[in-house]
Amino acid sequence: MKLSGDGKLLRIFLGELDKLHHRPLYEAIVLKVREMGLAGATVLRGIQGFGADSRVVHTAKILRLSEDLPIVIEIVESEENIRKLIPVIDEMIATARCGAMMTIEKAEIIRYTTSESGNQT
Repeated sequence: MKLSGDGKLLRIFLGELDKLHHRPLYEAIVLKVREMGLAGATVLRGIQGFGADSRVVHTAKILRLSEDLPIVIEIVESEENIRKLIPVIDEMIATARCGAMMTIEKAEIIRYTTSESGNQT
């Protein structure tokens, strides 16, 4: 069954080495998103990039695998749930004392389910 509707895409850009209470910040964010009951989150690891605070280009070249690579977390949800999540993420980023950026974009959500009721089994 195919379900669709309007939503928002929240992207969170941060570094691989950013930590919150000795845990990778990206992992802490995904666990919080799950705890809040949102539909899902995906963490993408970049192979190259730099941020506003960095004059160094971080890369995954073979001799530099331990560098602080860019991380992007993508969350597609209703606007209401994204708006509830933003202050929580703000607090996590502030506590982690790291450089990060968030963007919000319109998203048309198309979801495929395995049953007529919309529930996946």
